[in-house]
Amino acid sequence: MSTKGLFTLLFLAVLTGSTYAQENEKRFGFELNSGVSVATQKPGGTSLNTGFGFEGILHYRFMPHLGAYAGWGWNRFGADESFAGNEVDFEETGYVFGFQFRHPFGNSPVHYFVRAGGLYNHIEIENSDGEIINDTGHGLGWQLAGGIDLPIGTNWSLTPGVKFNVLNRDAEVEGVRTELNFQYVSVRIGLVKRF
Repeated sequence: MSTKGLFTLLFLAVLTGSTYAQENEKRFGFELNSGVSVATQKPGGTSLNTGFGFEGILHYRFMPHLGAYAGWGWNRFGADESFAGNEVDFEETGYVFGFQFRHPFGNSPVHYFVRAGGLYNHIEIENSDGEIINDTGHGLGWQLAGGIDLPIGTNWSLTPGVKFNVLNRDAEVEGVRTELNFQYVSVRIGLVKRF
């Protein structure tokens, strides 16, 4: 079968798929996810090394395929050289909230999901001794994410996926204000427990 034919079958399966057992599924879920991050911008002209982070998210499904989520996350990038000095860390922490659309692939227990939400985060810049040089204060940003929900047991799932975060904040180091256009892509894998 050609690639085009495979994509056509997949598309039709998604369009004609039933709600599977979603009506009987638990409405709440708690997810822990973690993975690596790659910056897509140079905040303050700084080249960031590959980062790492995690999130803890509470889900609530209020319609067969639509739900809301909220949680807390942390992501860290190191930088060999920056406007704030050498060997510094940029740590983004704060809150995430938004909506999730989750739908099965046909009659399969496997689902795909997409998320769109906001961030209320801040960025701390730490020197090589672990001392905070600057804290930008919290501000609003946004997040897009998507992935696959793979059942691994009763009310448990693995959720491999990708997310994109955007947060713009200002940092002031030694009296010099620098705009931080903080954008990155993360490849994550999560574990969800529904209850």
